[in-house]
Amino acid sequence: MKVLIIGGGGREHALAWRLAASPSVTELHCSPGNPGIAQVAVCHSSTDYVHLAESLGIDLTVVGPEAPLVAGVVDQFRALGRHIVGPTAANAALEGSKVYSKRFMQKLGIPTARFETLESAEEARAAFPRFRFPLVLKTDGLAAGKGVIIAQDLAEAEDALTQLAYPLVLEEFLQGEEVSFIALCDGRTAVALEPSQDHKRIFDNDQGPNTGGMGAYSDSRILNENQRSSILETVILPVVRATGFTGFLYAGLMMTSDGPSVLEFNVRMGDPETQPLMMRLDCDWAEALLASARGALSPTHLRWSPKPATCVVLASEGYPGTVHSGRRIEGLAASTGCQVFHAGTCQTEEGIVTAGGRVLGVTALGETLEASIENAYAGVAQIHFEGMQYRKDIGFRGLRSLRSTSVQ
Repeated sequence: MKVLIIGGGGREHALAWRLAASPSVTELHCSPGNPGIAQVAVCHSSTDYVHLAESLGIDLTVVGPEAPLVAGVVDQFRALGRHIVGPTAANAALEGSKVYSKRFMQKLGIPTARFETLESAEEARAAFPRFRFPLVLKTDGLAAGKGVIIAQDLAEAEDALTQLAYPLVLEEFLQGEEVSFIALCDGRTAVALEPSQDHKRIFDNDQGPNTGGMGAYSDSRILNENQRSSILETVILPVVRATGFTGFLYAGLMMTSDGPSVLEFNVRMGDPETQPLMMRLDCDWAEALLASARGALSPTHLRWSPKPATCVVLASEGYPGTVHSGRRIEGLAASTGCQVFHAGTCQTEEGIVTAGGRVLGVTALGETLEASIENAYAGVAQIHFEGMQYRKDIGFRGLRSLRSTSVQ
């Protein structure tokens, strides 16, 4: 089949890399793509995705980022009877509006943190005494993973009010272990992908501001079978049954002492969680995605390697603030034993240079989680560009958690 991917970041490179290995794929296209994606797919510059799909005779379109979904690209494709993986604009509001999402969860009884919605700084200041610090403030609309501030005290909460747009969601801070739980949905049912864990903060030990994600790992042991089944039944399937949700439903969970609680819903695969997940996937990915688009998804469509995988993001100087681009990247060809996914890169006459905040996602499998971490950092050590920054502790929290569980 002919497949089109919409997007051009690290997530889309990982999707393209895996789809290029699918036996059922005869042609692979991407718009806009990036230099890494160009190694496995034909890249285009069109933003008229419907016209592009029609002109190329595309059989299946896969949407990577959230913005086209919120803008209604799935509705446009379906109006013409074209197969596409993603939710309608109405269902994409689960990510497009934090206020809508929280109220939706409240209505369906999906476990989530206690919250209030705020329209002004005055309302926020009046609400602060009703919450304990630390507390969480979230801007309502899309913010590329950076519209969340965890305020440790009143001074930080006041500062957050100057940084975030209104309306805001103010919610209680939950304690526990974070898990990224992503399911592929076909409008009637859902099949869970393997669990993963993102690392949002810019610095080691979860310090500094939130980013779009500085790394992730996937290990089957993150959740046991009972936990997976419970999350499907109490979090994912209620959404599918209430809305006919299609595409990827991502539940960012906090595993609290009272059970899993939803921090947020996303309506696409996570970035960088996609990178280790695609390393572990062991099936014809295109066939599984087409089945979901046709409303015929089955658990048998997905198979996984038992090996854990780890992704370490290499970011530009200044990220997540103002970044410095155009810096030549050295060592890409030498990165053996891992897969390097391009996120913010550009091809020039001098070679590949940085072109964004998150530049590369160095990803590796391993017989154990510890081995996958070592393999990923061995790949990182071979790459260099001026101002390159990355966390040195991706996956370490998982190692501690899994070791603690095994001891118990």
